[in-house]
Amino acid sequence: MSEIPATGRLNHYSLPKVLVGLNRQRATGTLAVMASGITKKIYLLKGEAIFASSTYEDDRLGEMLLKAGKITVEQYDKSVEMLKKTGKRQGAILVELGFLTPKDLFWGVKYQVKEIVYSLFQLEDGDYGFQEGPPPGDEVITLKMSMGNLIYEGVKRIENWTRIRKEMPDTEAVLKLSDDPMSLFQGVELAAQDKKIFSLVDGKRSIKKIIEDSWLNSFEALKTLYLLWSIGIVTVGEAREKLAVSVDEVLAPVSEEEEAFILKVNDIFERLDTMSHFELLSAGESADSETIRKNYYALAKEFHPDRFYDSTDSTMKDKLAHIFDALTDAYNAIKDEEGRRTYLASIGSLDAAVAADTGKAEENYKNAVGLIKAGKPEEAAELLEEAAMIDPGNAEYWNFLALALSKLPGRLDDAEKAMLEAVLLEPASSEYYSNLGILYLKAKKTAEAKNQFHKALALDPDNKKARKGLEKA
Repeated sequence: MSEIPATGRLNHYSLPKVLVGLNRQRATGTLAVMASGITKKIYLLKGEAIFASSTYEDDRLGEMLLKAGKITVEQYDKSVEMLKKTGKRQGAILVELGFLTPKDLFWGVKYQVKEIVYSLFQLEDGDYGFQEGPPPGDEVITLKMSMGNLIYEGVKRIENWTRIRKEMPDTEAVLKLSDDPMSLFQGVELAAQDKKIFSLVDGKRSIKKIIEDSWLNSFEALKTLYLLWSIGIVTVGEAREKLAVSVDEVLAPVSEEEEAFILKVNDIFERLDTMSHFELLSAGESADSETIRKNYYALAKEFHPDRFYDSTDSTMKDKLAHIFDALTDAYNAIKDEEGRRTYLASIGSLDAAVAADTGKAEENYKNAVGLIKAGKPEEAAELLEEAAMIDPGNAEYWNFLALALSKLPGRLDDAEKAMLEAVLLEPASSEYYSNLGILYLKAKKTAEAKNQFHKALALDPDNKKARKGLEKA
């Protein structure tokens, strides 16, 4: 573990910071916490908590279900009696006896796991240790919850003012939004009260000032700041430059159809090795630092690994993690003018050979437009595919490629991928969203089509193509 050691005491390194550190490393293994003769373990897979166990008797499944009112004392006693005779798991016995449905059992195990994890946030001291290695493979029910939400819910249970004051920075310290998109856009569902406190973080107000300006009592306000600080959404320091996003933009949900997003992720992932830094950041080679920074934050939010922490597709989060890392590497390489000059020189963007290729791509594009008008979409598609390979950062090539492919039998899926590429390159184009909507209409995906038309009209209320498309949908 970087910064926070693999073993230590909780009064030196708080549990939230330990968990955040493991999550950022995408660590796989077991975090054990020992206190008062009790050991509780959190099992991690690629930085996410998937299961938990405890040696404390009251943390056993039967006891948890009893306290939650899911079973009676009589049912509990009968299940324990059978457990001693058969050695079966108590959950399975409760289902066999008809005291629980399989659905109740599923809920119970998830409830047990979360309660074990949440209880660890109550500890002010204890020893912890992280051991790398595969998690237990015999558990079929795993917790699917973002680390940010898990820490958020755990911190909300802390009621110790002295502890929070001790772990937090000094109240004169100024809080600002994190500069790290991985922390800034993580999957955390803040309560309305916490969102209001968050809105006071501006890189100018101190912790003391935020508490004074809030409408909550001092403890509740400080606790909210503590949980935002614990999960890394806010950090200490004055805002030296205008951040590319605001608090409202951080909190705004990413509105995108899941199916379309999965297609986009798969497409980018397949081309990661061949995409330039400028292509990844949807920016031209002449883009300035402000544009690149804004694009980076917008894309980092869209492709944050937390978006699919509960996906049934086990590969989706890995793909998002690779894309997120590639975006960050690209941004760090070209975020300033000197870095852009160095990168452009390294890829030879100014070479005459590249200029010649660019000219050929433009010639292909012009010829293809003529072929489409002449009713020859197959020939046009071949020219446009070559143009898009030469200059994949040109959104118009992808737009017309989608048009050509949509006129060919059996190529609607390919047309959709091409159109998604155009949208990705120019997300502010109302025309491209309306064209994507038309493709969805052809594919009889009415809901997806409506969504794209609405996006087009949000950008340009006078877009006639989008209005007509909505009427058809």
